[in-house]
Amino acid sequence: MQNRTGKFIQRYSSAITMGLTALVIAGTADLFAGLLLDQMEDYLLTIAGMMILIYSAIGMRGNIFGAMGSRIGTAMNIGTFEMSLKRGTVLRANFDSAIALTLVMSVAMGVTTWAVALVFFGGKADVWDLVFISTVGGFLAGLIVLGFNILIAYAGSKRGWDVDNISAPLIAAIGDIVTMPMIFLSTWVFFKMDELSFGDELVMFLSAAIVILTAVDVAVLLVRKTSKRNFSGEAKRIFKQSLPVLMVCLVFEIGAGIVIQDEQESLIAYSVLMIMLPAFLNQGNALSGMLTSRLSSAIHLGTLRAKWSPRGASNDFLMIYICAMITFLYIGIISYGACILFNGSSNISFVDSLAIIMVAGFLATTILSLLSYYVAIAATKFGLDPDDHSIPITSSVMDLLGSMVLVGVIALFI
Repeated sequence: MQNRTGKFIQRYSSAITMGLTALVIAGTADLFAGLLLDQMEDYLLTIAGMMILIYSAIGMRGNIFGAMGSRIGTAMNIGTFEMSLKRGTVLRANFDSAIALTLVMSVAMGVTTWAVALVFFGGKADVWDLVFISTVGGFLAGLIVLGFNILIAYAGSKRGWDVDNISAPLIAAIGDIVTMPMIFLSTWVFFKMDELSFGDELVMFLSAAIVILTAVDVAVLLVRKTSKRNFSGEAKRIFKQSLPVLMVCLVFEIGAGIVIQDEQESLIAYSVLMIMLPAFLNQGNALSGMLTSRLSSAIHLGTLRAKWSPRGASNDFLMIYICAMITFLYIGIISYGACILFNGSSNISFVDSLAIIMVAGFLATTILSLLSYYVAIAATKFGLDPDDHSIPITSSVMDLLGSMVLVGVIALFI
């Protein structure tokens, strides 16, 4: 037993150390996203569906750029990665496809959020309003996250890091940090334009222009001539394989947003829960991203066979549980401390708030471990690249299941 424990520590100590470092950084960063969300009460109450849009946008950033990080990690592990944006490189193919996917999914999120808000929450905003907020905020956030993704790839290639252990939590955290302010900024700009005498017409014109530019960008990507030398066909492949998956994932992201939107009044009433919410959901994404990235690389390298029994991944599961329990404990402590510091008090006790996140965190980790494994295996069995499909699917499903778990646990304690 001691020998097995010693082997586990020797083999996974570096991954746990790097993973925990990234997760703690991510959890700390998400604290600011939670604090900003706590200050967006007016916008949340003014526009029906804003909570849905916010969490769909955050989730989609992680889906698009988490998968990009996973592909880069695999390319590094198998020796095909080159730190260059020249045509013909892995990085350039991921860059082109990420821009196109960001634009398409931002427009899709705006339209879908408008429809859901209209049907379920009595939303009165025009479809162009939500398309404008979603696309402007999403695209600005996407550019920043793309830059950080490239920076992580650069640092990883220079220092010889296994970016599978750090890209998912860091990208998820960066997505949270920048998406919330960019959605806030685009909403502020929207209201400022709406105050003008021709505000509605201006929003409609700009939204239509965004849709047209998105269509042009996608058309250029898909019709661009390819050859064996320029590798641009890889960008097309990523786009074509990722788009259907991301559209399915959008359904889960919207579902998660509906669960959260339905509990909006309770979350606003208990500030510590509002502050904790982005960090909790992000950790679920980050942990599932870490696990699926490791599993995808292991499958590509041949060190993990695509079997339905998860026994071969038991050590990876244990590593994820260790990282999860430590980071959820950390998030619970800093969220409560931030609530006391910025709001003066909390109407939930420290013990109750800590119990909520630890119980919810344990349940979420159990779900994401099994989900991540079986999604990666299923993708491989169907002849698909798990790097393209695992992170978007697991992240989106975990957004929905994680929000349901958290809401359910909150109901037990409050």
